[in-house]
Amino acid sequence: MTPRTIVITGASDGIGAAAARTLAKAGDTVVVVGRSAEKTSSLAREIGADYFLADFADLAQVRRLAAELSEKYPRIDVLANNAGGIMGKRTLTVDGNEATFQINHLAPFLLTSLLMDTLIASNAKVINTSSAANGFGKLDLFDLTSEQGYSTNRAYGTGKLANILFTTELHRRFSAQGISTAAFHPGVVRTNFAAESTSPMRHAYKTILNRFMLTPDQGADTLLWLINGTAGTDWISGLYYAKRALAKANKQAYDAELARALWDKSEELVKASV
Repeated sequence: MTPRTIVITGASDGIGAAAARTLAKAGDTVVVVGRSAEKTSSLAREIGADYFLADFADLAQVRRLAAELSEKYPRIDVLANNAGGIMGKRTLTVDGNEATFQINHLAPFLLTSLLMDTLIASNAKVINTSSAANGFGKLDLFDLTSEQGYSTNRAYGTGKLANILFTTELHRRFSAQGISTAAFHPGVVRTNFAAESTSPMRHAYKTILNRFMLTPDQGADTLLWLINGTAGTDWISGLYYAKRALAKANKQAYDAELARALWDKSEELVKASV
């Protein structure tokens, strides 16, 4: 059986690194993408993988990443959009977008869009890491920079809600061309998540609560299930999962018109950053 080519963003730590190790051990060609040169290159050496660097707070770096991946890999069987994060105070990126929204949604949206020809030719899976925090989100198409009523939790929840809406619309637009897609909640995982932010959530990862969190391997379970399973048999394309089962999401996640409108608005925002 020909090894699959699997690209995982946010792979230098946490569930991305755990999934990369498991897939490489199984014989897949794993491509790891991260922001930290030290951590990403270290993982790549450990598992014998190629690696690429990109900071999703800069869409120019996402475009460069897409060009590099397209040049080197004529086939991509799985794109795991796993990179993301929670910020603290409201900040804007160099592209003029609210940082949480760009890193969690606009950057993976752009990367997927730029790789679409390769993904379609490969009948690829696109797996998007969301979170149960989508329940805190409230997507306002007229305030995607969060100028009104900003809070750390709402901004992060909105980004994770956008991941689900992106999954829904990706399925609607491209399932007939061979793309299968899913979003998932990994659980609360014991990682360095939020460590570099000023979010109050960072404290939970350094206290006794840390003991009750999942290990990265446990958190990667549903991601690996989606990657290794078959859409239409093991899971249904376009939907949101947790613990290998369909999960309930924010009520906005089921608004098909909102999903379409978010896609159109996202296209406008990434084009404006060129």
